[in-house]
Amino acid sequence: MLMNPENLRSDAGLAAALRVSLARLTRRLRRQAAHHSLTPTQFATLSAVGRHGAITPGELAEHEKVQPPSMTRVIAKLVERGVLERRPHPTDRRQVTVSLTDQGAVLLKEERLAKEAWLAQRIRELTPEERTTLRAAAPILEKLSKM
Repeated sequence: MLMNPENLRSDAGLAAALRVSLARLTRRLRRQAAHHSLTPTQFATLSAVGRHGAITPGELAEHEKVQPPSMTRVIAKLVERGVLERRPHPTDRRQVTVSLTDQGAVLLKEERLAKEAWLAQRIRELTPEERTTLRAAAPILEKLSKM
């Protein structure tokens, strides 16, 4: 179903349309996952470690906006799966850091490639004008994601 251009004239209408479209796109991308048995929360945690590098569980919980005990359980499952590893903290012996294993890095790469391949195919199906508009919108969407 196409969006009603009348609704896009107001900021509130544009916000509603973007919210719905981005939520649908996110769900579609999730379905394109490489074949693994990680939950969305586990995969988000693995991705966060991939972005931040070696990180303490507390810092990771803060980044992911979850309670530390919840993060501890997620980390335990990921360590058990062999995609994260715990190491002693380099300066504070009371803490540990978690980082990707080689297997975790491969899984992240496969996941990203599968999603990007699916999205690239959808983009190729757009008209040249639509692709130009999307290229112009990409930096704006990035800016919105960081506000």
